[in-house]
Amino acid sequence: MAQYLMSVLDDGTHPGTPEEQAAIDVFNAELRAGGHWVFANGLGGPDTATVVDNRGDGPVLTDGPYVESKEYVVGLWIITAPHLDVALRLATEASKACNRRIELRPTHGE
Repeated sequence: MAQYLMSVLDDGTHPGTPEEQAAIDVFNAELRAGGHWVFANGLGGPDTATVVDNRGDGPVLTDGPYVESKEYVVGLWIITAPHLDVALRLATEASKACNRRIELRPTHGE
């Protein structure tokens, strides 16, 4: 089994609805029942981010996201799937459930 990161992308133009949350809860239950669930959570907005860079002589802390973008990651799932086709099917279902675009990436390791 491989692990995949499904990032939930949003542009901040509409808050999540109770209907979307209910659909996400159903999708999460299906992930658990299918043995695909590893972890999922929502994220604070970009205005709550702090970038930490300690590659130089000392740490530099910067408020805000590391990249300025119209869209940003608002949540994530870590899933397991036997192959990419299954992960793509699950990402398609996730996009429908949360009514947002999903970026799917394999992880490096387990």
